[in-house]
This record gives sequence, structure tokens and C-alpha cells, in this order.
Amino acid sequence: MKKREKLAIIHQYYPNAITTIDSINKVIDFVEEVLDLEPSQVMMADSICSDDVNSIQYPIRASEFLGPFKMGGLDGFPFTGLTGMKAVSSHIPSKGAVFVYYGPHIGVAKNGKIGEIHRNGITDNSDCCGAATGALNSLSNNLIKPNEITEIDYQMNTIEQILLKEKEQIINATIPIKEATEVIYEAIDKRINELIEMTEFNCKYIILMGTIHINSDKDMGSFSSVKRFDLIDLTTNERKDLAATYFSV
Repeated sequence: MKKREKLAIIHQYYPNAITTIDSINKVIDFVEEVLDLEPSQVMMADSICSDDVNSIQYPIRASEFLGPFKMGGLDGFPFTGLTGMKAVSSHIPSKGAVFVYYGPHIGVAKNGKIGEIHRNGITDNSDCCGAATGALNSLSNNLIKPNEITEIDYQMNTIEQILLKEKEQIINATIPIKEATEVIYEAIDKRINELIEMTEFNCKYIILMGTIHINSDKDMGSFSSVKRFDLIDLTTNERKDLAATYFSV
């Protein structure tokens, strides 16, 4: 299947999506041509779901960066918290940068069905993201209790609480799983920016890339619907929104 045919399937739901390979290529070009750095001067930190499909489908070229430091748990929420972000900051080359790639993920199967994918070795399609789908099912069946977060299932309970705050918005949406993913994105984006504000960095730049990370069938690969691409210049404390410049379609 040609790339344009794959993108046509994904664009039914995410019109600005590009392949994750292309998104990483764009970031590396930006690092080299605009920031005048080598990828080996950049620490990558990702806050994406711990689902194995993300390890399978993530571009090999991302290994040109240092790391990655893994910040994300279920559906990409940065469960490593402030301690994790401070650890990231201490691993960055002093004259380099940190690249934070974050966001929830969702499946779009080759048959066009959203919320599921065909995984390696599995006969039938399966949920993607399974945690978001499970939380959505609990939300729809009124099984989530306000402020109920247990030690045994802390991450799932946190995802449930995020959805519970926007219950009507999600339940009444045309595609509830897509809306739930958007709600989780906003929670992740808010938390990442809070962690950045609370952390001291001794490097030159912070690159923030917030996306809806889209998985598909094993022969389709993954895609990125970029919602934020910010550059923070720590020498001037200037922050630029560059998403329209580098990721508009």
C-alpha cells in the first residue's frame, strides 16, 4: 500500500496527520538546520503509552537522539512526574537540547475503524488504546466514582478520573473514543507544561511536540497528528509556536 493510500485512511479522522517517520525526520532537520545541533546533542524524552505497539512502530531514526527517557504510562500520561522531568533535565548535554514528544495514542485500522488495530500475531483486531477504551466503557456504564484512585490500579484510575471530568462532552460526541483521546491529550499537555515550568534546565533549547499518536495495522505503521510544536530558547526565555510553520498540511 502506498503512503498516500495509508494517509487517506488516517485523514478521515485526522486531516493533518503525517507518518511518524516523517515527523521525526522533520524534527531532525529542524535540529540540524535551525538550531545548528547534532541529534547526539539532544536528549529525547517521550510521554507516550507503554503499549508494545508504540515500541514496534516507533521510527528507528529516533535513536539518533540520546535516550529516550520514558515518561509515559497508560495512554501517555507522564506518570514519572516531577522527579522524572528533573531526571531528564540532568541528562541533557549543557550546550544541547531536550526534545519532549508526548500525547495519547489511538488506533485507526486499515479497514477505517477507529479505536482498534490489527496487531502482529493476533487474529482479530484489538482495542487501541485499550486503557482509554476501558475507561470509556466504565464512564458509559457509570462505574467511575469521583476521586477513586487505588494503589493497585493507580494509572488506570487516573485515566478514568480525567475522563470523568468531561463526561458529558465525551458521551455526547459523535465518536466518543476520539473525543476521549482529545480530553486525555489536553490533560497530558497541561501536565507536561506544568512539569517544564517547575524544572530547571541547563541546556540551550526545549522542543515540545504534542501529538495524537495514531497506530494502525502492522503493515500500515504509525502516524502523528501534531497539535503543538514549540521551541523554548533558554538563553532568551523566548517561546515560539512553530506548529503552523513545520506541520501544517
